[in-house]
Amino acid sequence: MSLAIASRHALRRDNGVRSSYAEISRFCRTPHHGTTPNRAGLCLRHATQGFATSQTLNRDENLQKTLDDFKATIRPSSWKHLNDEWNVRITNSPPGGKIEVSGYISARRDVSSKLSFTMLRHRNQETCVQLVSKPLNDEADRPDAHKTLRLLKEWTPVIVRGKLVERKGAQNNTFAGMNLLSTREIAVEHVQPLNSISDDVIIKDDTVFGPDQRHLQLRTDSKLRSDLIQRSKAMARARLHLNDVNWKEIETPLLFKSTPEGAREFLVPTRQKGLAYALPQSPQQYKQILMASGFTKYYQFARCFRDEDLRADRQPEFTQLDMEMSFANEEDVMGETEALLRELWYKVIKKKTEKEFPRMTYQEAMAAYGSDKPDLRFEAKIHTITEHLTTDLISKITSLQDPAVDAIKIPISDDPKTTRKFVADFLDSPDGKIFLDNPDGQPGIFIGDLSQPMQGLGPLGYQYVMEGPETLAVENGDLLVLQARPKAPLSGGSTMLGNLRLALYKAAIAKGLIEAPASTDYKFVWITDFPLFTPSSDNEPGQGGSAGFSSTHHPFTAPKTPEDVDLLLTSPSSAVAAHYDIVVNGVELGGGSRRIHSAAMQEFIFKDILKMKPERVEDFRHLLDVLRSGCPPHAGIALGWDRLMAVMCGRDSVRDVIAFPKSGRGEDQLVKSPNRMTEEQLGTYHLQLRE
Repeated sequence: MSLAIASRHALRRDNGVRSSYAEISRFCRTPHHGTTPNRAGLCLRHATQGFATSQTLNRDENLQKTLDDFKATIRPSSWKHLNDEWNVRITNSPPGGKIEVSGYISARRDVSSKLSFTMLRHRNQETCVQLVSKPLNDEADRPDAHKTLRLLKEWTPVIVRGKLVERKGAQNNTFAGMNLLSTREIAVEHVQPLNSISDDVIIKDDTVFGPDQRHLQLRTDSKLRSDLIQRSKAMARARLHLNDVNWKEIETPLLFKSTPEGAREFLVPTRQKGLAYALPQSPQQYKQILMASGFTKYYQFARCFRDEDLRADRQPEFTQLDMEMSFANEEDVMGETEALLRELWYKVIKKKTEKEFPRMTYQEAMAAYGSDKPDLRFEAKIHTITEHLTTDLISKITSLQDPAVDAIKIPISDDPKTTRKFVADFLDSPDGKIFLDNPDGQPGIFIGDLSQPMQGLGPLGYQYVMEGPETLAVENGDLLVLQARPKAPLSGGSTMLGNLRLALYKAAIAKGLIEAPASTDYKFVWITDFPLFTPSSDNEPGQGGSAGFSSTHHPFTAPKTPEDVDLLLTSPSSAVAAHYDIVVNGVELGGGSRRIHSAAMQEFIFKDILKMKPERVEDFRHLLDVLRSGCPPHAGIALGWDRLMAVMCGRDSVRDVIAFPKSGRGEDQLVKSPNRMTEEQLGTYHLQLRE
């Protein structure tokens, strides 16, 4: 029997379509054909070629069309001349010349069956050009571009060939937010679709796409795309600036180890039973190791991961611009950061900032604005007025014993009736009701009314009206709000009155009663002198020590002054940190600190101040050994790049400046992650699910 016959015989088995490698090999090794490897391999090769031929002959028409359509999109090297500057090429090329461009089909206007005008979006969607198409007048054996264009769906990607002609009588120079080339259009001769759009996919500029169709949202929302492009430009500008002033970009690992820095971590199990990596909360320890390695200025755009509750300004994975300097203190880092931010604001969004950013201590910010990230665009400040109020009045607004009472005045309108209605509507709204449910007492609301005795402040008593702070003197329609709180050092990120201050301003702006801050108004401020330690919270893991408090930011932050070092022995909770936050318009862009560079001091903080368990201290043994090698003093900062870009792009949420953000539940609804682990995966990583 010949090899060809053998091959055909093998392929006939299982109806000629399911012959396996084993069957063909067995057949080729029968006594009829010998058992030499070369002969068997030759037999197998012939057999499989015959199998492929059989498949080709049986291939259905739909599959053949799929292959033919895909082959038509494979372009030769001429593709490269379809550059991004097509608007320049089209505008500067003389009429009559041939041109080839690529982009997305947009709106089409059919004048008649023999004339259509179609917009072609540039592939970057910054410009568009008008296409003019007419049916073929000859019997040439070539595709009819006019017919093809009229069959294509909007947003189909295409290559168009044609002749440049003058565009006459053009009046509009924009289309759907893009620059419309007004002096030229293309008389279409050939259209090549590069893909098709399924019938169940509807893409229109005004379609609202959900998170599961983020790709279509990005394609059709020019603002989203421009924000991501702005992000790219800002990154490039930051790198240029930092490189110019001798910062070195160095990458650090993403597969780290679990250490109790302060936030919850994401663990990455390995195939080694019981062993796992942790994704970094930040590159904090690696950058300190770099400072001990002899580098002077380090930076990187670092991916960071924290398993935290999500908000508009928080994602489980995020990007920060991480920076660290050796032989440096707080002022050095703050100065370098200011220079970078001024560069970004001026070069990227064309706005100028103050030459020097003002400074404010944590206690000053909390007392005057009720927030450690104050929005200085709103002028109203908080004042403590306890001494101006009667004991009887205080007992009516709070059940606290010996409280402090703060007050704030906000000019809402010139009409007391308007202000009164505004406050009533606000307190009835979901945003306002949360302030009524306050264990320290509901806010006291007073409205300036010059037609009433004592300007409408009679319930506050004669003493307050005569002796109260001049800065809280009310005019007609002014809103005066009182709020009680425990008389104790201010702590945390905000007070109830501080939150109410912002909520009232935003509600009044939404109602048109207060003018919104200008989009060009950026109020930067450094917040300094944070507490080194804060009381432990059930909501935050902290460092897991038994001291009853944890490091406010992370356990590597140094005490600010020699006096603060001494306080560690007598009153650690009173010590001030060498920490600083940069804030703009109520948004914390980032924070940094001078670090503890002494191994003995760092171990003292771990063991004696935070009272961490010995095994947890050992988690940091690598860092202690590094510091022991003679690490120089160093300081640094991390700028939240997502938050920074949200501010620069005028967005309220970081999700709008991230290409593929997570939802409020930490899910990527486009790719459907996280997904359930399979039994096989659980077995591979020696894991078992617990109820």
